[in-house]
Amino acid sequence: MKKLLISAALMATFALSGCETTGGNMNTGNAMGTANEIGMSVFEAAIDNQCRSQIEQQNAWRIASVAMTQAQQEAVKGRVCGCVSEQAPQQVTLVELGNAAIDPQYRVQLVAKVVAKSLQSCYSSIIR
Repeated sequence: MKKLLISAALMATFALSGCETTGGNMNTGNAMGTANEIGMSVFEAAIDNQCRSQIEQQNAWRIASVAMTQAQQEAVKGRVCGCVSEQAPQQVTLVELGNAAIDPQYRVQLVAKVVAKSLQSCYSSIIR
């Protein structure tokens, strides 16, 4: 309950600071925008790392990668995990991101959930 209250307060702060930026002080808006961008970059990096780890555990990848060079494997992983990273922001809510920002265990669970949801569809679309 305490975590939910903290994340709700965090989200309210973001919402209210957005209203503040329509007025005089644009530095606050820029700082909030930068903080959001940094947070999303960290989230996307975690998604990419988890994706690369999970892709190597799939049987389809193990079979397909035998016929590829190391460079080809990295190129395919980059395209598949790039697809997963692009889909990630569409699969999470602001509340989930707020909870992930304050709870490392929740962050791990959220990243695993997002990767699991989109890895197979991205892999299938890239390999075709």
